Amino acid sequence: MQDTLRIGTLVGGGDALRVIPQIIGHGFESFSLTFWQTTGTTDLAETAARLRELAAEHDFTISSVGIFGNPLTGTGDNSDTLASWERLIDHAHLFGTDLVSGFTGRLPGVSIDESIPKFAEVFGELSKRAAERGVKIAFENCSMDGNWRAGDWNIAHNPTAWEKMFNAVNADNLGLEWEPCHQMVQLIDPIPQLRKWTDKIFHVHGKDATIAWDIIKEYGIHGPKPYVWHRTPGFGDTNWTDVISILRQAGYKGTIDIEGWHDPVYRDDLEMTGQVHALNYLKTCRGGSFIPNPV
Repeated sequence: MQDTLRIGTLVGGGDALRVIPQIIGHGFESFSLTFWQTTGTTDLAETAARLRELAAEHDFTISSVGIFGNPLTGTGDNSDTLASWERLIDHAHLFGTDLVSGFTGRLPGVSIDESIPKFAEVFGELSKRAAERGVKIAFENCSMDGNWRAGDWNIAHNPTAWEKMFNAVNADNLGLEWEPCHQMVQLIDPIPQLRKWTDKIFHVHGKDATIAWDIIKEYGIHGPKPYVWHRTPGFGDTNWTDVISILRQAGYKGTIDIEGWHDPVYRDDLEMTGQVHALNYLKTCRGGSFIPNPV
């Protein structure tokens, strides 16, 4: 029997059929498929059919499919982002998942408050489309270098914004794709936040951070020296045993999928070395392999 909390990794949706067969032997139990701004030329139905065959052979799940762009503007490189949201919502069941994730988008150059009405308009409709298909929507809590006053990609990076979003679109199928890293870079303690928001956390990214408090105390957060780094789990500051315990206590039934490609040390030739270390570390934090009780 498989543990109900699977540990996996993120894979580009267009690369999934090439990459997953090469890495499944390392022990990944789930895969979150991601697209950047558009699903592009990827044949979603064909990709889903071939992945289902691989999943049956290797016992993994597709935890979510995601589109990461700005669906509120509809211009430039984001001109297909909203249509990609609709496409993934319509095709999610073919992948065996009921979860579509991504950024909320935002109106460039204005505050989160000023972006809320457009968010409500777009995701009011998308949440209904998703609900009709039994699909949930999860927003990643990534600032993409934005702040409260302005940004280009996402408003879902602050708990006050979450309150405004979920008040503006009061839908049970809207939630969060949460990770501690994106809160830690804002110097928010992720643990009390996690306890408060577990009911709205639909998916978890396995990404951590290292905060250099010595640099903050000497140079502050606006000086010339970096004070925080995104890290692969097992190399950062977060106690993932606590994270997993809180999730389990809240009845979380999703996955934790590692978001690699950010660690300043375990990168380039060491990317998969770091990811497989994170995989094994997170499995240890959940209690190891599932052991059945005596009958």
